[in-house]
Amino acid sequence: MQEGLLDPESAALAAFVDLDGVNETVSSLHRAFPDSLRVLHAFAAKANCLVPVLDELRRSGMGCEVASAGELAQALEAGFDPARIVFDSPAKTRQELAWALDLGVAVNADSFQELDRLDEILATRSSASRLGVRINPQIGAGSISAMSTATATSKFGIPLADEGNRRRLLQTYRDRPWLTWLHTHVGSQGCPPDLIAHGVAKAVEFAEEINTHLGRRQVTGIDVGGGLSVNFDSDETTPGFDTYVDQLRAHAPALFSGRYEIVTEFGRSVMAKNGFMAAYVEYTKTVGGRPIAITHAGAQVATRTAFAPDAWPLRVEAHDSRGRAKHGRPVHQDVAGPCCFAGDLLARDRALPLLDTGDLVVVPDTGAYYFSTPFHYNSLPEPAVHGARIDADGRVTFRLLRPAQAGFQVPVRAGR
Repeated sequence: MQEGLLDPESAALAAFVDLDGVNETVSSLHRAFPDSLRVLHAFAAKANCLVPVLDELRRSGMGCEVASAGELAQALEAGFDPARIVFDSPAKTRQELAWALDLGVAVNADSFQELDRLDEILATRSSASRLGVRINPQIGAGSISAMSTATATSKFGIPLADEGNRRRLLQTYRDRPWLTWLHTHVGSQGCPPDLIAHGVAKAVEFAEEINTHLGRRQVTGIDVGGGLSVNFDSDETTPGFDTYVDQLRAHAPALFSGRYEIVTEFGRSVMAKNGFMAAYVEYTKTVGGRPIAITHAGAQVATRTAFAPDAWPLRVEAHDSRGRAKHGRPVHQDVAGPCCFAGDLLARDRALPLLDTGDLVVVPDTGAYYFSTPFHYNSLPEPAVHGARIDADGRVTFRLLRPAQAGFQVPVRAGR
């Protein structure tokens, strides 16, 4: 590890982003879709909202999908053209909608009430924004219910199968010629590609129904969302974007007809494999016969894993203080974080070479969500995030993407 990036006395926890890997992943996403289609790949900013990361994604050819006014501000700071930003949220305020419409940001309305609000705003101004409706295809859940947004009772979108909604939506499009897009998002981690593609097919079928019903080609674009799962069990990147596109071809062939512009909203699948955390072991102990390593990486940077470990397990790798992999006999042990509650664990009863004080634990696959959106429990400071690249001479170079947050400084007496 480069000197100064991680030091037990000044930086006991740090995070790293493989910037070359990010560009390679974005290239694989672009390659997966035929060149003949008009596609905007909009990165889901919630997956990693660090402005330098967003800037890197913009430079690689991505647009940006935002789910709050804060994310919209970050996307603008990163230099995204408003015409390449998509605003999705179930709780947009009037002020937020007006701001997006003034900028020309694409907006997907999440409810009939939001459509009424758009009517009021558009009565007072014109806008270059692409406007659409998010529908819920109600096709069911994946393996993680909290990440499944196309269930019968999901809070997102207008439920397509609820009584009267299909007819009401057809009238909605007839009354609003400025509605030219349709959006759906089936879910995220735990949703297999065929389930996602099935939901997209429902949206494509409904777009065709709208245009047939109106006797004109009003719906010209379909936002298919994102949600491709990540393999957290190994270094292998599966499923790939090509697998996802194959499923789309099978379930929604009309999407590839060239009649529609397409927007995607991938986040985790772009960033997760391109980042990791590293933390020092501060103390070790044995409790009830089980060894426990107390580290500086816990719920504040791995919130989902701490609170829902069965749904969000992470790999943990053991290294010595110089960063070399440990190869000792595996011992079942807990790897804990610094937070003041008993469930603050990165791993429970995990077989690893026995960790000692001063060792390093490395947590792969955390480039999305984990360290980029920390949980401020116990007022723990945000760790520094470093971007890594390999230069023309094969050397690894680092760039600071986020400085470590200034935390409480422990006073040191003179002479101690």
